[in-house]
Amino acid sequence: MKQIDLDDLPPKAAALLTSLAEGEELVLVQHGGVVARLTVAEPAAPEPSETLAELPANERMEEIMSQFSAAIHDEF
Repeated sequence: MKQIDLDDLPPKAAALLTSLAEGEELVLVQHGGVVARLTVAEPAAPEPSETLAELPANERMEEIMSQFSAAIHDEF
């Protein structure tokens, strides 16, 4: 399975992708030709209600290390 991190995309593209509703179709076009059609199976998750800054220091560090470990495993 291929994966794209929305944080790596330009803000306008990321906003468009997160605003798609369930069942809505997205058409990818390059040089005037259709490259792919994607249908949303489930909508994007809502924004988290709490941020890392709001967590206690030990939980914040645990979350940061967990995200770092996941990023390293995804990369290699």
